[in-house]
Amino acid sequence: MTLPAHPLDLTGWIERIRGRDMPVFGRTVESLRTLLSDDRVSASTLAQVILKDAPMTAKVLRLANSAFFNTSRQTVSTVSRAIVVLGFNPVAQIALSVSLIDALLSGGVRGRAEAEMARSFHAAVQARWAAAKRGEGHGEEVFIAALLTRVGEMAFWCFGGDQARSLDGLLAQGRMREEDAQQVVLGFPLRHLSAGLVREWHLGALAQAVLEGQSRGRNGEQAVLLGHRLARASEQGWDAPPARQAVQALADYLELPFAAVLDAARANAAEAARIASSFGAPAPPAGAAASAGSGPAQADPAAPPVGVADPHLQLHILHDVAAMTLAQAPLDDILQMVLEGLYRGVGCERVLVARLSADRSELQGRAAIGSGAEALAASFVFSMDGEPDDLLDAAIDSAQGCWLTPSRAAQPGAERLLKVAGSRHAYLAPFGTGSRQVGVFYADGHGRALDEAGWHAFQHFVLQASLAVGLSLQGQ
Repeated sequence: MTLPAHPLDLTGWIERIRGRDMPVFGRTVESLRTLLSDDRVSASTLAQVILKDAPMTAKVLRLANSAFFNTSRQTVSTVSRAIVVLGFNPVAQIALSVSLIDALLSGGVRGRAEAEMARSFHAAVQARWAAAKRGEGHGEEVFIAALLTRVGEMAFWCFGGDQARSLDGLLAQGRMREEDAQQVVLGFPLRHLSAGLVREWHLGALAQAVLEGQSRGRNGEQAVLLGHRLARASEQGWDAPPARQAVQALADYLELPFAAVLDAARANAAEAARIASSFGAPAPPAGAAASAGSGPAQADPAAPPVGVADPHLQLHILHDVAAMTLAQAPLDDILQMVLEGLYRGVGCERVLVARLSADRSELQGRAAIGSGAEALAASFVFSMDGEPDDLLDAAIDSAQGCWLTPSRAAQPGAERLLKVAGSRHAYLAPFGTGSRQVGVFYADGHGRALDEAGWHAFQHFVLQASLAVGLSLQGQ
């Protein structure tokens, strides 16, 4: 077989995958990494990053409601609530892994890429369980590290083109060890590509330590290594010698009986099939999952599309907002949950919350969700001049909301809002106490006409925000 020359070295492959094949993942990683590295970042900021991507939002919520991640079994209806129940870092790490899998799937996963992805999920579930049994904590960090340890292999098989086909052909002959074949075709082993991508994307010290051979049996590193060994060995069947040896190694690590670890490993394989399905990824190979007695994993129903009202979801989110209000959660987090209710529950396509400046002279956009949300929030800045006909001034002064329609938009007072938001179909309402409004909520259908049911639902959510402001002021 004729093998191509090495057109790209390791640095070239890292640059290609980062810049051409998976640029969206790189941007998401940067956003999430910035949040994870800053202790001052609020939960609402993380929620906004996730909510920018509707498919990611649906998967994060599906996973946040799974028994695997949500051990308290509390129902989670919003990203904001998921952060409260699971914690800031676990939700950020789940979002990171969702983004990775989506980016890889966009490359047309098949064959060896599918096997690598499924094996990585299996290893991740086994590693997380092992770390928990050892009492090491940080289960989500171990899960993500195990999932990412072979990110280079997964990316190469998704985007490798001619060289991936050449390597596939060489491996199919069965005459060379996997790493030797990689060296022949690429000039380097794919584990070096994994290590390079983990460094480039700053995907965590744990994954980097495992890939660079720094494991000393602590901080979950050994759990990751044993999880991968077990996942690969089990593909030949749980009764085959490689699987039994891998189970014994895990049993020794955990200081547990072989039979107990084998039973748990089989159950973990079935769990891995369900988790992979929730991510939209392939399930572990038949040898691992079938022996565990698992059938095809069924993904939960997808979230309703943007722009479609969901009265059932509205009730759930209003309940969560009320619970957060009574618990005196940070006001910004409550306002973020209200935004999410307007966006996902009421079905508005752009939603924004604006607050009055300390001297009440200016209304400033604080957070927004939907198409062009960041630009809308940045431009949503208005001086409060006290013009009685102006929609924004009137809302603050009268504490009354307004349902903007084309006929109302044609009357005096709508000019400033139309210039910034550009929609003649919108809801606008102030929130605060009876004597002191502190800001406004704005929502529109991005040009689509709105209805009366939406207007009533919008007002319910704004009322909850006002109650939260009232309790917040009482506590000062």
